[in-house]
Amino acid sequence: MPNIIKEHLLSMLSKGIREDGRKLDEYRTIEIETGVSSKSAEGSARVRIGGTEVIAGVKLEVSEPYPDTPDQGSIMVNVELLPLSNPEFESGPPSIDSIELSRVVDRSLREGGAVDLKKLCIKEGEAMWIVIIDIYPINDDGNLFDACALAALAAMKDAKFPKLEKDNKINYKERTTKSLPVKGVPVSCTVYKLGSYFLIDPNMTEFKLADARMTMVFLDDGMVCAMQKGGEMSFTKEELLEIYDLSLRKTKELRGKFKKWN
Repeated sequence: MPNIIKEHLLSMLSKGIREDGRKLDEYRTIEIETGVSSKSAEGSARVRIGGTEVIAGVKLEVSEPYPDTPDQGSIMVNVELLPLSNPEFESGPPSIDSIELSRVVDRSLREGGAVDLKKLCIKEGEAMWIVIIDIYPINDDGNLFDACALAALAAMKDAKFPKLEKDNKINYKERTTKSLPVKGVPVSCTVYKLGSYFLIDPNMTEFKLADARMTMVFLDDGMVCAMQKGGEMSFTKEELLEIYDLSLRKTKELRGKFKKWN
């Protein structure tokens, strides 16, 4: 049955259309909402891309700096694939898929310099802020990579520091008006290869049948700051250049939506 479905999809792609009527390089409707969990998180956001829905929350904790970066804070990203979002996800320890999602989002934020880590230092060598970003897919209908990345950025933009009292104890009941030192917006785009065709924002059927994928993360100036390849099929040099051009164009589109929202 999967082979029959794939042949049908490839036949449609050869005509430049997809099963939901979109063009090959077209995103589904994107919605970004913040402040969805204001009582339990310092910052939060919900992102919908078509039928895919993701919630991200930011928690801020105080810890001792790492020995090799005594004057910097840190960020941590965790993606939990909930069974309620996809029957193929299982409860228990993080799966390979959740670990990969976490690492790709973490790398995009870290390599993209999304947060000024030096401004997270409370006292050099003694105390720092850790930005913990927890991401929970509520419904998985494909393209979790882009949805999770957008949700993380939006939640960070929404976050406010809690009150820091004596001995660096945090009063989570009192939130300040001080925002996270977000200094950049690294935006990612994941391109999927199905047969000889490149797709943006696959639905679940397209996602399952894709042969390979490439996530590229771009800075404001158009420079690539991170990449991640997935899937069994390889890419030629020419295909990578085509993916680069497509990703750059689509991240500019996403950045425009993000700025309008922000």
